[in-house]
Amino acid sequence: MGHVRSAAVLGAGTMGAQIAAHLANAGLPVLLLDLDAQTAAAGLQRARKLRPDPFFTPDAARLITTGGFDTDLPRLAACDWIIEAIVERLDVKQALLARVEPHRGPDAAVSSNTSGIPLADIAQGRSPEFRRHWLGTHFFNPPRYLQLLEIIPTADTDAGVADRIARFADRGLGKGVVVARDTPGFIANRIGMYGAARTLELLADGQFTVEEIDALTGPLIGRAKSATFRTMDIAGLDILAHVAADLDRRLPDEAEQGAFRLPELVGALIDKGWIGEKAGQGFYRKERTPEGSRILTLDPASLDYRPRQSPRLPAADAAGANDDLPARVRTLLLDKSRAGELTRATLGRTLVYAAETAGAIAHSTGDVDRAMRWGFGWELGPFELWDAVGVDTICEACQLSEPPAAVRDLDALRRARGPELRILRSARAERPPVRRNAGASLVDLGDGVLAVEFHSKMNAIGGDIVDMLQAGVREAEQHFDALVVGNDAAAFSAGANLMLVLLEAQEENWDEIDLMVRTFQSAVTGLRSAGVPVVVAPAGLTLGGGCEIALHGDRVQAAAETYMGQVEAGVGLIPAGGGTKELVARAMQSLRSRAMDPLPVLQQVFELIGYGKVSTSAADARRLGLLRDTDGVTMNRERLLADARARARDLAGGGYQPPPPQHAIPVGGDGVRATLELGVHLALRGGWISGHDALIGRKLAHILAGGAIPHATTVSEQYLLDLEREAFLSLCGEPRTQQRIAHTLKTGKTLRN
Repeated sequence: MGHVRSAAVLGAGTMGAQIAAHLANAGLPVLLLDLDAQTAAAGLQRARKLRPDPFFTPDAARLITTGGFDTDLPRLAACDWIIEAIVERLDVKQALLARVEPHRGPDAAVSSNTSGIPLADIAQGRSPEFRRHWLGTHFFNPPRYLQLLEIIPTADTDAGVADRIARFADRGLGKGVVVARDTPGFIANRIGMYGAARTLELLADGQFTVEEIDALTGPLIGRAKSATFRTMDIAGLDILAHVAADLDRRLPDEAEQGAFRLPELVGALIDKGWIGEKAGQGFYRKERTPEGSRILTLDPASLDYRPRQSPRLPAADAAGANDDLPARVRTLLLDKSRAGELTRATLGRTLVYAAETAGAIAHSTGDVDRAMRWGFGWELGPFELWDAVGVDTICEACQLSEPPAAVRDLDALRRARGPELRILRSARAERPPVRRNAGASLVDLGDGVLAVEFHSKMNAIGGDIVDMLQAGVREAEQHFDALVVGNDAAAFSAGANLMLVLLEAQEENWDEIDLMVRTFQSAVTGLRSAGVPVVVAPAGLTLGGGCEIALHGDRVQAAAETYMGQVEAGVGLIPAGGGTKELVARAMQSLRSRAMDPLPVLQQVFELIGYGKVSTSAADARRLGLLRDTDGVTMNRERLLADARARARDLAGGGYQPPPPQHAIPVGGDGVRATLELGVHLALRGGWISGHDALIGRKLAHILAGGAIPHATTVSEQYLLDLEREAFLSLCGEPRTQQRIAHTLKTGKTLRN
C-alpha cells in the first residue's frame, strides 16, 4: 500500500488549517485547498497567528502550499493522503468528493474529519475503488496538542489502507489511534458529551454553582485542571451545542432520546454571543481592574457575572487529601453529602452509560478507555475506573441491581486494555525497582537497559535525584549495557529545588550550597563520562537543571512536545550544573575554523541564557542549539522511552566508548567579554533590563568569555564549571536574587527587580 509521503487537506478553516500545520510538523509537504486560492491562503495565515501555536517552528509553515478547488484539484494526484475538513453538511461533502475522485491517485487514501456524519453516507455514489480507500479520521482540536485520532473504517474500507493511515498517525503524527465504529459521535464525543449533558443539567437546575462543579470534576476525579466549565469555554459553547444537537438528532435508540438535549441555559449564552474564550466570556469572564485582572463567574439564574466563590464541599476536601485516584473516586461515589450526589449524577451515570454502549461504539473496552484518556484527558478511562474503584462499589452508588454485561468479567476487561506502549509502566509492573528513594528510582527496562525515573513533585531536582543519577551510572556500568534517564510525567523536570537553595542562602550556608552545586555538576558530567551509553528522554517542561541533564546525555531522544530552556536568570541565577559550560563548548565547536569570530555564536548563547528562552517544541529546541543533529525526536509521547531504549541499545551494540574529557574548549577572552558587557550596559541605559539583570548579564559574560583571560585561548571543562559555580554562589548571596526566588516560589511568576 506504500507510505504517506505527502498530503492534502480540503478546507482551510480553523480545523483544516491546523491539521495541515501538524502534517507539516511531521515533515510532510501539504497541499491546503479551499474554495479558491485566496481563501486557502487566508486560512493558513490565520493558523500562523493562533495561540497555542499549531506549528512546531515558523519554518514548518513553508511545507504548506495553498490553492483552490476551482483550479488545483488535479494536484491531488501527487498526494498519498487526502483529508476532507469542510463544513459539516452531507450534501456539500458528497459534492466535493465527486470532484475529488477523478484526481485521486490509485493508492491514495481519502478520509473525512467529520465529527459525526456517517462515513458510509458521505461516500455514497463513489466507485468501489474509491470506497476501498475511504475512511474517517477524526482529529481532536487542537490537532497538535490533543493526542486522540479516531479512525473509522467503513464496511468497504480496505484493511491495509486503514492500517497504513493508523501506523503513520501513530509514528509520524504522534497520535493515539483508536479504531471506532461508524456510529454517531464515534467513541469519545459520545461518552464525553453524555457526561457534559448530565453536568449542565445540574447547573441549570440551580443545584450547584459553577465553582462547585469544577471543584468536583477536575483533578479530584482524574480530569484536567480546567475541569468542566473552563474546558467548555476553551472548546466553545457553539461547538458543544453543535455536537450535542447532532447526537440528539442521529441517535435512533429510544432509550437515548433526549439524553444529549442541552438545557436552555446553553442556548441563551449562545444567543448572547457568550460562547467561551474566543468571545471573551462564557461560564467565566476575565475582567480588567486597576490592580490587574480578576476572573468572574456566571450566575446561571440571572445570567450575570459575579466574583468567584470558594466552593464549600467538605467531602471534596477530605477526598482530595488522598493521593490515590481510585480511592478518591470511591469515597465521592459513596458520599452522602452534596459532593456525592453530584459525583453519582455525573461520573457515576457516565460510567454506567459507557458500559452500556461500549459494544455499539467500539471494538473493545480498552479502546473506550484510550479514547477518553487521549481525547478528554481522563487519567483513567471508564473501564479502568470500573476495575480500580470496584464493580460492586459503582453498582451500589448508582443503585444497579446487577452490573452491565461489559464489566461482569474483570479478567476480560483487563485483557481488553491491549499492549502498554509506556514501557516504564510495564517494567514497574513486572519487576520491583532496582533501587528507590523519595525522588527517583532505578528501573530495569529489560533488554539490558536501566532507567533513572524521577518522581518528585514536578520532578524538581534535589539530593535524592542527584544521588540516584550517580547510583544509576554505577549500577548500569556493573550490570547493564546502557542507561536511560526519563519518566512518564507531564514534566521531565521543572529544574532545581529552589526552596532548598533559598533556605540555605538565607542561612548563609555557603559551603552547603557549594557542595550542592559541585555534587550536581559531578552527577551531570558523570552521565557523559559513564562507561555505558546514556540516553536522556525529556518531554514537557525540561527546565534549568533538567535541561542540563539533557545536555549531557550521549544522545537525547526528546518528545516532540518538549519545552527546554535554561531559565535560571529569571530567579536571579545562572546555569551552574554544566549548562553554561556545555553551551559555550557547543557554540565554539560549531565554528568551522578557529579563525572565525566567536562573538555571533556566543551572543546567541548569551541571549538564550540571559533571556531564559524556552523552546516551543523539540524542533525549536534544535533551532536554539539545545538539541543536536544527532539527537532524536519521538512524535508519540507514549513511545518515547521505548525509542530511547532502542537508541541506547544501538549505541551499546556499536562498541561504545565514552567521549574523551574536554581539555581544550576555545574561549574568546577580553574581547568577547567587553562586547557582551557593552550590550548589557546599553540595555540597562535604555531601560530594557533591571540593575539585577545587568549584574547577572555581566557574570554570564565573564563565563562565556572564559573568565579573566586577556586573549583567545583554550580552557578545560573543569575550569568553566568552576566559573559557573563561583557565579552561582555569588548570586545566591544577593538579596535581589533571594527576592526573585521567593517571589517565584510564591506566585510561579518572575520578579524583575
